[in-house]
Amino acid sequence: MKYTYIPRGVCSRMIELDIEDDVIRDCKFVGGCNGNLKGIGALVKGMDVDDAIEKLEGIDCGGRGTSCPDQLAKALKAAQEA
Repeated sequence: MKYTYIPRGVCSRMIELDIEDDVIRDCKFVGGCNGNLKGIGALVKGMDVDDAIEKLEGIDCGGRGTSCPDQLAKALKAAQEA
């Protein structure tokens, strides 16, 4: 399943996911800190969705109350509900 999420409160403008059988097959960010977000995308490939959510949820960036990893957790939750 391909899923697109528009993050809020962070520099990235879009998260594109490909999830199959509750496993993240691909994760790409549009905008934001290019190298770091490519790294996060590479690290979550092959991960179980629930495991990724558990590791990323609640991470804060500069006191914003969220971060790109936290937004990825929100995107994964939204994809599960879709």
